[in-house]
Amino acid sequence: MNEESLTVPKMFVERATKDKDRVGLRYKYLGIWRDITWGEYLANVRRCCLGLVSLGLEPGDKVAVIGENRAEWLFSDIATMSAGAVTVGIYTTSSAQQCEYVTAHSEAKFFIAEDEEQMDKALFFRDRAPSLKKIIVMDPKGLTRFSDPMVCTFEELLQLGAEMEQKEPGLFDSLVSRTKPEDMALIIYTSGTTGPPKGAMLSHENIVWTTWSIGEALKIYQDDQLVSFLPLSHIAERMFSVFLPIRFGYTVNFTESPETVMANFREVSPTVIFAVPRIWEKYYSSIRIKMANATWFKKVSYATAEKVSLLYGKRRFSGKRIPVYLKMLRALFNGFVLYKLRERLGFERVRLAVSGAAPISPDVLRYFHGIGVPLREVYGQTEGSGPTCIHQGDQIELGNVGPALPGVQVKIDQDGEILVKGGNVFMGYFRNPEATEETITDGWLRSGDVGVLDEKGFLKITDRKKDLIITAGGKNIAPQNIENQLKFSPYINDAIVIGDRLKFVSALIVIDEENVVQFAQDNKIPFTTYESLTKAPEIVELIDREVQEVNKTLSHVETIKKFTIVPKKLYEEDGEVTPTMKVKRKHINENFADLIKAMYKGGG
Repeated sequence: MNEESLTVPKMFVERATKDKDRVGLRYKYLGIWRDITWGEYLANVRRCCLGLVSLGLEPGDKVAVIGENRAEWLFSDIATMSAGAVTVGIYTTSSAQQCEYVTAHSEAKFFIAEDEEQMDKALFFRDRAPSLKKIIVMDPKGLTRFSDPMVCTFEELLQLGAEMEQKEPGLFDSLVSRTKPEDMALIIYTSGTTGPPKGAMLSHENIVWTTWSIGEALKIYQDDQLVSFLPLSHIAERMFSVFLPIRFGYTVNFTESPETVMANFREVSPTVIFAVPRIWEKYYSSIRIKMANATWFKKVSYATAEKVSLLYGKRRFSGKRIPVYLKMLRALFNGFVLYKLRERLGFERVRLAVSGAAPISPDVLRYFHGIGVPLREVYGQTEGSGPTCIHQGDQIELGNVGPALPGVQVKIDQDGEILVKGGNVFMGYFRNPEATEETITDGWLRSGDVGVLDEKGFLKITDRKKDLIITAGGKNIAPQNIENQLKFSPYINDAIVIGDRLKFVSALIVIDEENVVQFAQDNKIPFTTYESLTKAPEIVELIDREVQEVNKTLSHVETIKKFTIVPKKLYEEDGEVTPTMKVKRKHINENFADLIKAMYKGGG
């Protein structure tokens, strides 16, 4: 098929027809992994599409989908696009009010919910969403005696589709053939770190073009295995779990639940991993803590292997020649220690590991390379269909995000803002022409990030434009770098650097509860609640040591003069973090204004 005329449904039908007997999706049910072939995948999408059409779905209509990662999410997504309609993903953690905003703003006609809990959100606001016509439930568990004319099950939807297929056997193919590259395919609602979320419109052309560009930048194979566990309402996970598998034909494995992610990784042993920095940091912290409690022999073996690996990594990343003895030592420890570690994590087959959606600490990147996981960083945003730059081939450097993807142009504006142009740049914001005009200038996407390009064209992100700190003394400070170094500590989950227009730099610290509790138990430190744990003098001293270690790497003006441990965890429902766990600085400054004020009382 001509690449220029491709749409997501056309690309999907081509893949599913060609590879009908190969496994496209896998899920675990009653302790056993079950296969869904590409042929079965297509049959379900066909029935889902025709079922929606029989209920009144028309080209251009919107379908909201909310649920954890599962096959029905993908069926709904591609079925919607196959009918010429638009998918609107909603985060499962969204409140009923947030679901109402997205559904009403997008003018969604259908609301496909995973279960009773998500269905209840739609029932809460349906009277205030005039466009909403039908609620469809994927898993009807607990709804045996429930009856509502507006609600039907996913099975009933598929049955409607099967009946329509018998009546009009050529309808699905006809609908798919009518889809055009320039048509809107998705509305992705941004996390909303500064205000109400905006709906970024992506066309079929945006998505298809981006899958081609990623394929040019990275080696992706049909035999690859991916574990899907991050929210499908986010463009990055959608790209790895839906669109790239359609392009390249690899298999997607769904985790049983958010609690079984690590166990499922060990069972699947994926070859491709996409995760946000928080996940990589969590893996790193858990390894550190487990090794601290291991037997003497394991401790010594791991510590020696880690030293050798880090030395190897430092020479590799600095471009220095790696001596033969170091290569031999690393190979030795890889065989006896590091391979077993990767095997325990489910990482022994990984050949493509990607971190994205937020900046990652260079120390974390270096660590995973040291233990044999080839982790690379991707940079981008929803408005750019996901990726803009990524480490490509063996050119992985610390402190930058690599060159632009093939076909993407990147330049730095006079004020340092990163501008992007290419087939990945979105159509604009749904029902918000003013915001679209502010974001796209002469075809260039204004990223909102500040950065620099080196002589090789590799991009280094300095910070979010709006997050840059100017101290009372007039010094410019990028908080992101300091925060990333702090989060490298296994005892720090989040750090928010403060200091704009103030005399010195301070920080709010959110502890890693699991690791700090372990430390408290090991050292017999008494506590009763989370808050009492954060206020224990020994814990304050522990965090102070971690902060001072980071301060050694900073210039005098950047050093953290004071810090306060936040006495609670950060929650999405409190407006403190986004669904992808990015901190909302404005809300943090408001919610913890008293803590911040106390740090600056009396000077530094």
